[in-house]
Amino acid sequence: MVGILNLFLHIYQRILNLKNMKKLKFLLLAVFFSGSITVQGQPGKTMETGNQFNSYSAGSTNQNYMYASDARFSERINASDQVLRNNIPELLRKPVNNEIKIERYRTITLRDGVKIYADVYLPAAPGKYPTIVVRTCYGVQRDGGHQDKIRFAQEGYAVVFADIRGRYESEGSWEPFRDESKDGYDVIEWAAAQPFSNGKVATQGGSYLGHNQWAAMSATPPHLVAAFPGVASTNIYANWLTMGGAFRLSFNYGWGVVRMPNRIMLPQYWHTEAYTPEELKYENILWHLPLKDGDLKSAGYAVKHYRDWINHESYDDYWKSISDEENFSKMNVPAHTYGGWFDIFLMGTINGYIGMKNKAATPEARAGARMIIGPWGHGPSQSFGTVDFGPTANMKMFNRELQFYDFHLKGIKNGLDLEDPVQLFYMGIDKWRSEKDYPIPGTQYKNLYLSSNGKANSVRGDGVLSFEAPKKAASDQYTYDPKTPILTLGGNNCCGSPTQAGPYDQRPLERMEDLLVYTSEFLKSPVTIAGPMKMKLFAATDGPDTDWMIKLVDVYPDGRAMPISEGILRARFREGLDKIKLLTPNQVYEYEIEMTGTANVFLPGHRIRVDITSSNFPQFDRNPNTGDPFGSSDRIRVAQQTIHHGGSRLSSIVLPMVPPLNK
Repeated sequence: MVGILNLFLHIYQRILNLKNMKKLKFLLLAVFFSGSITVQGQPGKTMETGNQFNSYSAGSTNQNYMYASDARFSERINASDQVLRNNIPELLRKPVNNEIKIERYRTITLRDGVKIYADVYLPAAPGKYPTIVVRTCYGVQRDGGHQDKIRFAQEGYAVVFADIRGRYESEGSWEPFRDESKDGYDVIEWAAAQPFSNGKVATQGGSYLGHNQWAAMSATPPHLVAAFPGVASTNIYANWLTMGGAFRLSFNYGWGVVRMPNRIMLPQYWHTEAYTPEELKYENILWHLPLKDGDLKSAGYAVKHYRDWINHESYDDYWKSISDEENFSKMNVPAHTYGGWFDIFLMGTINGYIGMKNKAATPEARAGARMIIGPWGHGPSQSFGTVDFGPTANMKMFNRELQFYDFHLKGIKNGLDLEDPVQLFYMGIDKWRSEKDYPIPGTQYKNLYLSSNGKANSVRGDGVLSFEAPKKAASDQYTYDPKTPILTLGGNNCCGSPTQAGPYDQRPLERMEDLLVYTSEFLKSPVTIAGPMKMKLFAATDGPDTDWMIKLVDVYPDGRAMPISEGILRARFREGLDKIKLLTPNQVYEYEIEMTGTANVFLPGHRIRVDITSSNFPQFDRNPNTGDPFGSSDRIRVAQQTIHHGGSRLSSIVLPMVPPLNK
């Protein structure tokens, strides 16, 4: 009750400063939309996280939400109490279009005459409505794809839900990624011209549907107002197909060959079930070499787009022509990204925000950039991998989307513009914090140096991490045999052949001699990091090419070793993803390995660990160590690897240190 009284006192003080009755009306609506108020937190204590994005709750017939983003009014507000709600004057309740209609199989003719088909969700009442376009490669019939379209229509939006070119009922041929920019432009402009639309269009969807939005934004359709791409790539080569030039085998094969070879999405049963013959199990066919004809092991025929991917092993014009990151400077509408720390497309989420914040074509688009990253995989959840991150970790993304669309398409002043643009979930302590930008202003990048007495192999070895640079030069060696690679155990993976993703205890891998382990002392105080990660590595191999695979690990007092960031670099791409340059055997090179961003608090009693090896299969293909053109041969060789540290070759992982959350 004290919290509620303080809340109304605050609102009264705000009213005293109002210059017109419109602001009074807004504040009254802000209080009474939901019908109830619950203040969370301790009276008289400022919440540690500053401006917060807020939880919204939706009833079956009414979307009750409150925006409370002002820094002086940052308590979360919940709409669950029906008692006060029943006493609100009817005029103060939020209007919702509860009756809707669906128009199936609407024809959209693209510029080249190809016809695609869409379902349109509309408020039942005649009128012109702000419009949301969703373009899918998975079919408008897919389970789970309809609920949010209905709810948006109930909220006064028209929703165009279309099968893209070459998929399901739509005409044309399926060639992933290649037509999404121009087709997106055409669908957006078609939607804006319909009698049900007021000419203001936004886009929605995640994963491939998120990439579709970036591609359409590149074409700058004049009626596009805003976009909300989630868990999406912004560079199909660099943060979809590969990471650091290493081919994402389990994803690219499972998604590109097995599930999505032509018009409809196929199941994976003939590779995964108990009745699957041994010769068809993923456990066998993913080992096939050469990769260039691996599609025959599943599809029995050449899958054109898969073979194109293999033939274009570097970031060449084939990939640059469809890269959204080449076009940020053209994009002229606000974009809100979201993703997970363990999502396969995390770097696309991050690059999308940074690209729009710094390069977008207009001040409004730059100022309107927003990003949320939770402890998720390919979508919000409370638990992922083997970790439960607590009830605050999950998020109903529909409510955030509705706030975003209401602000940009309906002009509702709901506080979106008052919020900090970035919201990050800090693992280790399982808390959210809003940030002014990403990377976080004031970040201090500190090197955590590798050292050993030459025997860092496995967790039983003598590898050490320290903030003090070792003066003594030393090295560690291990053998990488493509016939016996380190197997995938968690990490950033999704959506292809079934492969573990998320945080899994790394100790089974860390007991192996072909993996180097470097561990800090037990921490006496918290170490808080958030932002981009990278590894500076001095290394040599005895062949013309190899891979360097890095994991950053949080070691718990009970010994659990939980990964929080990972990165890989194919050595031939050390000078850039568009430059193939083989190695001189046994020459020491300095590598900079980009890793996935993260936010984590290493607590007292924990230790920080770095694991180094040369494989992570089948998440990534096995580098054969031969230097042969990618995917062209079944030839492999065993590589002898050397990691140098200390002296003039200071191998280190670079930590983005930020202020602790209690300050």
